[in-house]
Amino acid sequence: MDVPISGHCDERFAAVRDAFAENFAERGEVGAAVCVMIDGAVVIDLVGGFADEGREWTHDTIVDVYSVGKAIVATLVLQLVDAGLIELDQPIASFWPEFAAGGKGKATVRMALCHQAGVPAIRQPLTNEDLRDWNRMTSALADTEAWFEPGSRHIYHTNTYGHLNGEIVRRATGLTPGERLRHRADSLGADIWVGVPLDQQQRCAFVHWDPVRPLVSVDFSALEGETLMLALGYTNPPGYSSNGVVNSELWRSSQVPSTNTHASASGIAKWYAGIIGAGTEPLVSPALVAEASRVQRTEFCPVLGEEVSFGLGYVRTNERRPLGTNPNSFGHFGTGGALGFADPDIGLSFGYAMNHVIPRWQSTRNRALIDSLYRAL
Repeated sequence: MDVPISGHCDERFAAVRDAFAENFAERGEVGAAVCVMIDGAVVIDLVGGFADEGREWTHDTIVDVYSVGKAIVATLVLQLVDAGLIELDQPIASFWPEFAAGGKGKATVRMALCHQAGVPAIRQPLTNEDLRDWNRMTSALADTEAWFEPGSRHIYHTNTYGHLNGEIVRRATGLTPGERLRHRADSLGADIWVGVPLDQQQRCAFVHWDPVRPLVSVDFSALEGETLMLALGYTNPPGYSSNGVVNSELWRSSQVPSTNTHASASGIAKWYAGIIGAGTEPLVSPALVAEASRVQRTEFCPVLGEEVSFGLGYVRTNERRPLGTNPNSFGHFGTGGALGFADPDIGLSFGYAMNHVIPRWQSTRNRALIDSLYRAL
């Protein structure tokens, strides 16, 4: 079957267009989009394939980009640091007193941003309906006893990251992360959502998992220690990682900033252009971007099963997952291959979104796009 591909691509980057087409022909792509901006100008904006059965992917399509959202909610927190509303090394409990429970009183904003806050999982049993209730989720998070002393370890907060940092945003501004995001994204013309309104959900692409993931029931009573932490992090509530609910109204409407941010590729690229001030006023001051993209800690992470390095919400380019060829690039991947990053050395921003999720961190599809892009530069 012929795969429809449309959009704009400067001839200088024809190799990227070819790689995008090859993703469909050779690498199992179903529906996807890629956007690249340089100094705020769009040089590539391609869409292809299908958002759903019989429905082509268009420039208006949005899709769950999973952990790409972590960098977006982190940016909202960093803006508050720039504004002087909070400080990086300020205890979270100083403005969210309930968070001090369970040995978390010394956890700081910096620790929250770089996965060291001690709450990669919620202990209190939750249901999928709780995903709709921001206060229920954040209260359960605040009540959770720390799994480790904050600051002593680096353990990826797979799903709690968004509720943790999103509540920091709410405590400082009075706005939920989805509400705060609208103010910032609209100013950039960036199509990014945390909590997709019902009247926008017809634009969402259907997410295909390979293999399909059924809802599973976990007997938490049989688990303890780190094994319990890992299980709860992914499955409390059962759909916390989108398991079994990803294409539902419940999931799309809920605010789970670390996991259910929905966006277009161009929205992601515009957001990263905003972070580095490429063609626009910067979302975050250059000095704070430099600090946020600096590696804060390198350590084996039991959640990801490997040695990892994180900045303050951003991942710096590294040998295993390079973001181009320049040393200062930073961004964040999402499950299945979704990606946003910026290369401040050349004023470049990149967004890639797709709906065929192959559950592994390495993606031949985004790698093909990045490699062909940098060969053309």
